[in-house]
Amino acid sequence: MKRNMKKWLEEQTQTKVKKPLPILSFPAIQLMGVTVRELISDSDLQAEGMARIAERVDAAAAVSLMDLSVEAECFGAQIVIREDEVPTVKGAVISSGEGAEAMAIPPVGAGRTGLYIDGVRKAVDRIGDRPVFAGMIGPYSLAGRLLDVTEIMYLCYDEPETVQLVLDKATEFLIAYGTAYKAAGANGILMAEPLAGVLSPAMMDEFSSPYVKKIVDALQDDSFLLLYHNCGNNTVQSLDSILSTGAAAYHFGNAVSMKEILDRVDENTVVMGNIDPAGELRHGTPESVKKAVKSLLAECGGNPNFILSTGCDVPPMARWENIDAFFDAAAKFDKDGAIER
Repeated sequence: MKRNMKKWLEEQTQTKVKKPLPILSFPAIQLMGVTVRELISDSDLQAEGMARIAERVDAAAAVSLMDLSVEAECFGAQIVIREDEVPTVKGAVISSGEGAEAMAIPPVGAGRTGLYIDGVRKAVDRIGDRPVFAGMIGPYSLAGRLLDVTEIMYLCYDEPETVQLVLDKATEFLIAYGTAYKAAGANGILMAEPLAGVLSPAMMDEFSSPYVKKIVDALQDDSFLLLYHNCGNNTVQSLDSILSTGAAAYHFGNAVSMKEILDRVDENTVVMGNIDPAGELRHGTPESVKKAVKSLLAECGGNPNFILSTGCDVPPMARWENIDAFFDAAAKFDKDGAIER
């Protein structure tokens, strides 16, 4: 469903009691009795999972699978799939500058990208009461999976032209992929750029933010938003660089202080985060989750530009009683004084 998404985002900041927007998709496997392998291989199951979650929780938006192996797989990366964990990339695709030169940009639809686009299209048809965001990797994080997440750090110093060539190709592909999600009816993209979270501000300026900005400039408009996610440790130091991307909103992980982020941005910059998805939603208790949510909202909830979320994507086997507790605690918070209603 097409929406005025800039207006929607403004409404999220103006409402007295905000709905949270966690990165919540993979725990749908528990609601449907399927495995991660089955979920990532079937667009009908993906749409069903998003619809089931939308029926169960009062989130501000629905989010598709945050599977950061999909795009790398299109370029030839080997992936590891387990029954109850998010897929991961194994090894590198490129080992030299010559390999970067020779690497072809895959067409959108290669690998599982066509299936994921179809899953979002079907979810949009089923979910009408809130926006639907597609999940997509960021350019530096994709380049790292193609060059190896450790090797790319050395190459940034020793062979920056190789990294930049891979980034150019990754960015071209991601723009085409995002355009396909837009055509499928998605209301925006939640772009995950976590690997950039280990970069210094100067390296962020060189190897991540300009490429993210290209994607933002190509895709973002009144009806389609880019939400930038980075759960790295260095996001506070690199905040100016991150903000230069022009994304509609910024999502940060639990490795940093959300209050410190809020203290450094203006009131018109929307930020989201950052309850620990593994420590609390996967391994915590309903009581510990509620305590964590109340603490974060007491500290940050009075800021109109803050939206409660998780620090990263919620693990597939996160306990639903903890997820429910997250939403319950959020619903009881009044931003004018952390008052439970």
